[in-house]
Amino acid sequence: MKAINKNGTIEVHQGIPNSFSSSLGTVLGGGSSMSDEEGKAHGFFDVVLPSGYDDRIHNLSDIFFVSKDQHYTYTKSNKTWSETLAQLKANKIDNLKSLANNKLKSTDWYVIRKAELGTDIPSDVVTARAAIKTTVDTKENEINAISKKSDVVIYDINLD
Repeated sequence: MKAINKNGTIEVHQGIPNSFSSSLGTVLGGGSSMSDEEGKAHGFFDVVLPSGYDDRIHNLSDIFFVSKDQHYTYTKSNKTWSETLAQLKANKIDNLKSLANNKLKSTDWYVIRKAELGTDIPSDVVTARAAIKTTVDTKENEINAISKKSDVVIYDINLD
C-alpha cells in the first residue's frame, strides 16, 4: 500500500494510482509503472502496519508519517469485546465442534451402517475419527484454560 499527504489529508491507495495530481504535476496513465523513487518524488510512500498488528485483536487509527523511516503507519490499539470471556470461549468451542462435525460427516455413514447392519467400520476410519475427537477435546481444554479475551479470539481451531 502507498499513501500520500494531500493538503493535510492522508490518502491511502493499494499502489500508486495510474492517474493522480501531486506537487510535481498531474500524472495520467503511468503511476502503476513508476519506481518507488519516482513515487516518493510525487509524495507516495509505503504504508507499514505497526509491529505485532493482528486485525483480529487490534484496531488501526490515526495514520501518520514517520520521517525517520520515510513511511506511513498507523496507531494500533487493542479491540474490546462486548462478550464476556466465558461467552467468547463458548462461541470458540461451538465453532470448533462445528468444524469437527463437518470433518466427521464424510465418515458418518460408516457409523450408521454399523448401527443399522452391524457392518464393521474400517480401522483407518475409526483411527481418523478418534484423532479428530481427541484433537477437539485437547483444543476445548486449551480454550477453557485461556484467561484473556484476545487470546481466545486468536486461538487457532483449525483441525487440519
